[in-house]
Amino acid sequence: MTINCKGELLDLSQSKVMGILNLTPDSFYDGGRFIKEKELLHQVEKMLNEGASFIDIGGYSSRPGADDISIDEEKKRVLPVLEVVLKMFPETLISIDTFRSEVATECLEGGAAMVNDISGGSLDERMFEVVAKYQVPYIIMHMRGTPQTMKSMTDYDDLLKEIIYYFSEKIALANQLKINDVIIDPGFGFAKTVEQNYFLLKNLALLKNLDRPILAGLSRKSMLYKTLGISPEGALNSTTAANILALENGANILRVHDVKEAVECIKIHEAYKSSIS
Repeated sequence: MTINCKGELLDLSQSKVMGILNLTPDSFYDGGRFIKEKELLHQVEKMLNEGASFIDIGGYSSRPGADDISIDEEKKRVLPVLEVVLKMFPETLISIDTFRSEVATECLEGGAAMVNDISGGSLDERMFEVVAKYQVPYIIMHMRGTPQTMKSMTDYDDLLKEIIYYFSEKIALANQLKINDVIIDPGFGFAKTVEQNYFLLKNLALLKNLDRPILAGLSRKSMLYKTLGISPEGALNSTTAANILALENGANILRVHDVKEAVECIKIHEAYKSSIS
């Protein structure tokens, strides 16, 4: 199972790590931490040295109830950072975390390697056209509503059936537009209760039937820290536990704040798998 990033074929049969670089002042965990150039470049270098295959840059906070910001404000946050990161680390495979086609276009023109869209094209109908034009990998996440409304949209008749149908439709559209590399993200924490998140994690392997790489974004999320009665800052150990469960259930990419620990998860899981094969 491979994806093509800037002409480089990446084999996702061995799971990879995507490091998170949030450029939002109100992110639930690291908001405002990487605003200054020196600090963000240090963080990127740290994540790359620890084994991140991708760096995911986002300028729009998607935490539940986050403030909506303009397209211009989002571009102001991400474009200068994209430029400075690629100037310092030109081989970096940058994923742009946006649901807006205009932001995606300018970032792809500026050297981003893939698009990570929390809405899977549902919040901007032009996104599929942009991805098709630039022929980059497209991470499609499952979500209902918007970051501002999703907490009230957790009533499902059949959660798994709806998610699989949602992805089937998106994949069919991608095929129609000749988008070759689609990665699916079940959207832990997006329009799902804590209980639904664990049910989804337990049944993650069923999404392998869609024959697409799976990204799991569990890092320090509320399903972990609320279960333990702690804060996001204390949720590294629970993130590691959840990442191991995701790997065991078929995750190909772990999207995380803490790259070193996620890389170690993958190494331990690979050793475990090879010992029982």
